[in-house]
Amino acid sequence: MDVTYLHQTKCISNLHSTHHHPLSVLSRVSISISKHYQHNARRSLRLGVRNMCMASSSDTLVSGKSSSPTVASKKDIEEEEEDLKSWMHKNGLPPCKVVLKDRVAYDSRHPPIHYVAASEDLQAGDTAFCVPNSLVVTLERVLGNETVAELLTTNKLSELACLALYLMYEKKQGKESVWYPYIRELDRQRGRGQLAVESPLLWSESELDYLTGSPIKDEVLERAEGIRKEYNELDTVWFMAGSLFQQYPFDIPTEAFSFEIFKQAFVAVQSCVVHLQNVSLARRFALVPLGPPLLTYRSNCKAMLTAVDGGVQLVVDRPYLAGQSIVVWCGPQPNSKLLINYGFVDEDNPYDRMVVEAALDTEDPQYQDKRLVAQRNGRLTIQPFQVKVGKERETILDMLPYMRLGYVTDPLEMESVVSSLGPVCPVSPCMEYAVLNQLATYFRERLAGYLTTLSEDDALLAECDIDPKKRVATQLLRCEKKILSRCLEVTIDLINELPDLSLSPCPAPYAPLLR
Repeated sequence: MDVTYLHQTKCISNLHSTHHHPLSVLSRVSISISKHYQHNARRSLRLGVRNMCMASSSDTLVSGKSSSPTVASKKDIEEEEEDLKSWMHKNGLPPCKVVLKDRVAYDSRHPPIHYVAASEDLQAGDTAFCVPNSLVVTLERVLGNETVAELLTTNKLSELACLALYLMYEKKQGKESVWYPYIRELDRQRGRGQLAVESPLLWSESELDYLTGSPIKDEVLERAEGIRKEYNELDTVWFMAGSLFQQYPFDIPTEAFSFEIFKQAFVAVQSCVVHLQNVSLARRFALVPLGPPLLTYRSNCKAMLTAVDGGVQLVVDRPYLAGQSIVVWCGPQPNSKLLINYGFVDEDNPYDRMVVEAALDTEDPQYQDKRLVAQRNGRLTIQPFQVKVGKERETILDMLPYMRLGYVTDPLEMESVVSSLGPVCPVSPCMEYAVLNQLATYFRERLAGYLTTLSEDDALLAECDIDPKKRVATQLLRCEKKILSRCLEVTIDLINELPDLSLSPCPAPYAPLLR
C-alpha cells in the first residue's frame, strides 16, 4: 500500500486498559508440584459453579445461552440493537467512510450477512477506515508479552489456536467481556464468508461428498486432523506459566471446551484473521473489527489492511459509490485455499492453480543416477508441478524434461545424460509419444474422477434453489475441471504435432508416477 496515503488518518485509542484483561504471562516457568496442587484446589472450588458450555448449531464460538427459554428485557433488546460499528466508535474508532449493511443469506434460517459498504462516494486512495490498536486483537495484546507470544507459536500451537482459545474464554464471560459486541458479531457471521457458506471444515460427511474428485477433500480431512492435534495441545497454553488465564474462573481448556466447540472457534477465527505485513511475529495475525468477513475478498483487488502507527487502516484501490460493498485483496491464494479458509470461490481468480505430482520410480535400476540428474537441475525425486490457470501449456512443457528422464532405460543413454551439463535427454518420436500419451491418460483419469461434467455443472449452477454448499463446491470443481481440460487439450495438441503418429509409444517399465 502506498505510504503517501497514510498521513490522511490518525488512529486514536481511548479503550481504557482497565476494561481489557490481557492473559498476562510474567515468564515461562516450569510447573512445580505446589502449583499443581494450587491448580487442583482452584479447580475443585470451581467444579460446583463453572459454566458448562454446549455448542449449538447457530453458534460459531462458544454458546453461553441457557437451554431454557427466557424473555428478553427492553434493555437487552436495546443492547442487541447496538451494532458493531457503534460500539467501535464509543471505544476509539475515528470517523470513517463505511457503514454496515445486510445481505440476505441463502439459508432463510440464518440471519443476514453483514458487510462493509461505502457510506459516501470514494475515490482510489481514500482511507475508508482506521481501526485503533486498542480494538485489534493480536497475540501480543492477548498475552501481554511479545516474547511469550513467540514462544507459544514456535512450540506446538498456531496463532489461530491461541486467538481462538482467547475468544472462547472471553465469550464465557458474556456481556462482562470487553469484546462482547465483536464476539456477538462473529457468532452472527457463524464463520461464513460473503457467500454465506462455512468452511468445508464444518461440513458433514455427506456435504463433503460434493467435493468428490477434488484433492481438496483430502486437504480438508488433513486440516481437520491438524486442528485436533492443536486441541490436544491446548492445555500447554494453560501451563506455560502460573498466571496464564488466571482471571478466568473456568477449567483448563480441554475440560472447559469440547473439540467441536474449539473447531468451530478455530474456523471462525481463520475466516476473519488478517495477516499484517512488516510487524513483529506476535502481531502478524490480527483480528480486526470491520475487517473480514465483513469485508469482501476479491482476488483481482490490490487494497489490503495495513498496519500503521497506532492502528490498522484500509486505503481503497478503486472508486466506490455510496452503498457499494468494499473489497480487499486476499493474497495470491488458489480457490482451494479460499474455500477452506473463507468459504468462497472466485471464478475469476488469476491465482488459481492445481498441483500435478510426478515421481521417479524407486524400483528403477537407474534410480540413483536419475535422482542425481534431477537434483542437479533443481528437481526432486517427488516433484510437484504447479499448474496455474491460463499457464497450462507452460506447465506441460516444463514437465516434459522430467518425464523424459524417467523414460530413459538404456544404460549408455543414461551415462550420457549423467555426463551432460543440462537437462537434455535423448528424445525419440516413440518416447515423446509415450510421455505425452501418459500425460493425456492421467488428465483423462483425473476428469473421470468427478461425478459430473462441465456442462452438467453449468446447468446445476443455473438453478436458483441450489444448496449454498453445493453451489460453492460446484464452482470449485468447475474451476478445477477447466484447468485439467485445458491441460488435456494442450497435451493432445502436442501429440498431433509429432511427425509420425503411426508409431507405437515406447515401452516404459519405470515411467514416472503421476498423482
